[in-house]
Amino acid sequence: RYLSWDTPQEIMVVKSAQNKLPAAARQAGIQQSVLFYLAVFQVLPLSFIGMLEINKKIFGNSVTDVAVSNGILIVMYSMGLVRLYNFQAISEQFMEQPFDLGNEFNWNGQVGVVGKYPFGLPCNIKITDTPPLLFEASTLENAFQIGGYPWHYIITPNKKKHKGVFHICSLKDNALAKNGIQDMKCCSLEPDWIYFHPDMSGRIIHAGPNLIKILKFKEVKNNTDQMEIVEDFTIVANRENCVNDTVTVTASGRVVKKRFNLLDDDPEQETFKIVDYEDELDLLSTVAVTQIGADGRAHLDFHCNEHGILLKSIPLLESWDVTYSHEVYFDRDLVLHIEQKPNRRFSCYVYQMVCDTAKDDECSSYEKTEKSFCKKGGRIFEYN
Repeated sequence: RYLSWDTPQEIMVVKSAQNKLPAAARQAGIQQSVLFYLAVFQVLPLSFIGMLEINKKIFGNSVTDVAVSNGILIVMYSMGLVRLYNFQAISEQFMEQPFDLGNEFNWNGQVGVVGKYPFGLPCNIKITDTPPLLFEASTLENAFQIGGYPWHYIITPNKKKHKGVFHICSLKDNALAKNGIQDMKCCSLEPDWIYFHPDMSGRIIHAGPNLIKILKFKEVKNNTDQMEIVEDFTIVANRENCVNDTVTVTASGRVVKKRFNLLDDDPEQETFKIVDYEDELDLLSTVAVTQIGADGRAHLDFHCNEHGILLKSIPLLESWDVTYSHEVYFDRDLVLHIEQKPNRRFSCYVYQMVCDTAKDDECSSYEKTEKSFCKKGGRIFEYN
């Protein structure tokens, strides 16, 4: 039911839905010990690595979810506990027999073809004992990330009052990094979000409605074992002062001013919705939205990934309804905006950026400039 990457573009993981017995079966005393199945494939060429089951007799009764990422088996529990295991070691230790897609096999008395109906894929990785634990942490809503150099992890303490507060700790000894508690104190409907930068620089992206902070690790003076979190650069939304005054006149004629703050993600103020990274061009892209009248308007901005300098801003021509679900993908010269409307209706807007080469000959070799355009529906739109 679920498809994800273990190693991007190399190894993919197919996960089943969670096995749950019907109420009648549970009342009859029937036991269901297998919670999930995970099938792992190599992509190029497509080959079957193995399939394993997540059994509560091995991992416990309170397992709520499971994933494989970067060679790590991640098991999540209802009380916020996250446990990490070495997936490669598990597959090597508990692999009963390797199989190749398309080959005939004899498995538990059944003869069939691997990957074809009705036999499908054999569950050839049988975990019979609890594998060695690499790491565990207690975190709110099972939110857990690993990255940086040296290795660190990001969690939110497992209490509701800490929601929106992120702790950055050393994976080596669980020590909190200096300035490792990050809290934007957002007053907004949508929470801020944080993750390790996908450019493998070890930096961290912390994004909120009106502010994007790029954080980096720095060695603490006189303490080589501890790292400090410092700001590399910030990107700030272009908005007006969010403090408004309302005037009230009492019955006696006295003027009373009330002062209040708008939400950080107030729709009439420019608000960041998406932050992404394009690895081939080494660009950081952001989508910011502003509600203008009944319609929302969005623009896609490209920033220098190293310093955060704004290089280009492209307004999206279609309106942006903040009540809908949106995804924006940027890959080299293509921009895709996918909008999900009610009743599972989708709209996809495709932009292609092209360079104006017709005027190149008019410019001297010392004064050549490059303009960016956006082509949509056969028309070319120029953006300065």
